[in-house]
Amino acid sequence: MRMYFFKPIYQERVWGGRGLHEQLGRDLPGTAPIGESWEIVDRPEAQSVVAEGPQAGLTLRELLETHAGSVMGPGYNPATPFPILVKWLDCQDRLSLQVHPPADIAPSLGGEPKTENWYVAEAEPHAAMLIGLKNGVTREQFETALRENRLEPLVHRIPVKKGESMFVRSGRLHALDAGCLILEIQQNSDTTYRVYDWGRVGLDGKPRQLHIDQSLKCIEFNDFEPTQTKPAGKTQVIAESELFNLTRHTLNCGEKLTFPAGEQPRLIGVVEGALRETTDGVTVHRSANVLLPYAESFIFEAIASPTTVLVTDGFGGGA
Repeated sequence: MRMYFFKPIYQERVWGGRGLHEQLGRDLPGTAPIGESWEIVDRPEAQSVVAEGPQAGLTLRELLETHAGSVMGPGYNPATPFPILVKWLDCQDRLSLQVHPPADIAPSLGGEPKTENWYVAEAEPHAAMLIGLKNGVTREQFETALRENRLEPLVHRIPVKKGESMFVRSGRLHALDAGCLILEIQQNSDTTYRVYDWGRVGLDGKPRQLHIDQSLKCIEFNDFEPTQTKPAGKTQVIAESELFNLTRHTLNCGEKLTFPAGEQPRLIGVVEGALRETTDGVTVHRSANVLLPYAESFIFEAIASPTTVLVTDGFGGGA
């Protein structure tokens, strides 16, 4: 096994459900609403574990401590956390209205910056995102509406469809509405400030904690009516930043993706269809998220039409 598959870590969320089973065929624990599956993560509170192959049972942290050069590239510091966190989100209900702190503000708040990208793998007819502010809304209007519990009309809401994508940089006000199945590629961070939660209570029956002071320090109040990236062509760059790049590939059965050794580590996520690695014969099924190490080359062939693959790179390592 030259690529790395990891065991998912499922997270209960008040806005979640059982969609990861119903839509992706995942075997979910218990009966509680599952909102997130942490697919690849290297954090003190959550560690991905290699699912199969010679390194099976190692955490991602242990893998980097023992194989940093081959996984991430020469010169990669083994003590550096893996820079990307990959999640599936099952949004059966609306998420809180929230913001992640920009890099220049996060340290003063005791948090971590977090930039992310949402890819809509499935969407019900009513699915939407709340993102940024409506044109012309001022900070003063926002704060007044927040105090008076009438914030929703000031937030930009856009319908979304399968295959669309949204880049959510730190500082951008955002929420996912009900009806979305999302593959989220994000900076390795777990700092979220909730500014508004629609009057909802948590799984314990109590109102969830809000972080209004922190949120107001982080929100970009000149971020008006951003738009989503819509599908365009068989190969499309859907996110570019200093933190990571994300490219969507749409393949017909028999078409191939090639990744030479010695360039950089990559992540692949199959959101539709399936791939087979031609050297090993390993199949990467729909919903899988896999780490391709720096030191190995891969040729994948689509074994279903269409097959849609998200490739994340530009996150560190390389020659």
